Amino acid sequence: MRFSHEPARMSSIELTSSQRAILTALVNLYTEREEAVKGEDIAAEVDRNPGTIRNQMQSLKALQLVEGVPGPKGGYKPTSNAYKALDVQQLDSAAEVPVTHDGEEVDANVEEISLTSVHHPDLCRAEIHLRGSVRDFHEGDHVVVGPTPLSKLVVEGDVDGKDDTNNVLILKIDRMEAPAEQPAH
Repeated sequence: MRFSHEPARMSSIELTSSQRAILTALVNLYTEREEAVKGEDIAAEVDRNPGTIRNQMQSLKALQLVEGVPGPKGGYKPTSNAYKALDVQQLDSAAEVPVTHDGEEVDANVEEISLTSVHHPDLCRAEIHLRGSVRDFHEGDHVVVGPTPLSKLVVEGDVDGKDDTNNVLILKIDRMEAPAEQPAH
């Protein structure tokens, strides 16, 4: 998990919103399963036709963002360039930061928490960047994020918006809490 944007190292690659959505879905599914991902699974994730996915994969292969895996267990795998193009940190064992959606823990991990509009006296929002789909989240749903590994930060609020392409939830914060550290004796 990270708390600030790092400059993208692959800024020379401009992806269309469709390519970005497909690549994001591939990275999320690959991270979840740790095996090649079938085009049909990506198609279901981004709500597109499998033929469209196959066509897009050709251009993503040409950009060296995806590699094809032949055979019955085949599919697609993201290259390290894919993670760079999406500005996603590739960690061997990312710290787990739980996400609860309307009281149920979901299979997603928090990649970044950005606080926005903290200067506003009555309204504070947080952008929650997930490694996992935000498709099942809807405006008004209650979400609890955390605790984070180091500070034990917990952010709680209601979904105020979302960005499906970049897997971002925008929360209207109800509560934010990080327990104070005990002084050393």
